[in-house]
Amino acid sequence: MSTKDTTFIYCDGSSRGNPGPAAIGVSFQNNDGIEFFSLSEKIGNATNNVAEWQALYRGMEEAIKQNLQKIKFRLDSELVVKQMKGEYKVKNKDLLVFKNKCESLKSSFQNFEIQYIPREQNARADQLANIAQDTKN
Repeated sequence: MSTKDTTFIYCDGSSRGNPGPAAIGVSFQNNDGIEFFSLSEKIGNATNNVAEWQALYRGMEEAIKQNLQKIKFRLDSELVVKQMKGEYKVKNKDLLVFKNKCESLKSSFQNFEIQYIPREQNARADQLANIAQDTKN
């Protein structure tokens, strides 16, 4: 993939119990919607919001590893998107840690965008999070 291309990164976090067993799913897709990389990971016990932030953070980390410069994150967590954009304050100390980590990674990208999308448009990331949730280990 050329570093000139935009990568769409779909992120989702899931928690069964809130807090409870949590997992993340992240799907990296090219301009044509073709997935070229994905993450499906258990993250231990966490709230749903922590899982959503963790998914964004892991997506950013992996994008940096792959030297992707133009990224457009898509999340179905309105809270995380609005907190990341500064439209909502982050009052929870656990979430603030993730916000600060994500903010520090933003400068690694030539172009960073984050957008809220309806849950139906985030099916692949949701599927990846559920795969991790359902994996026995």
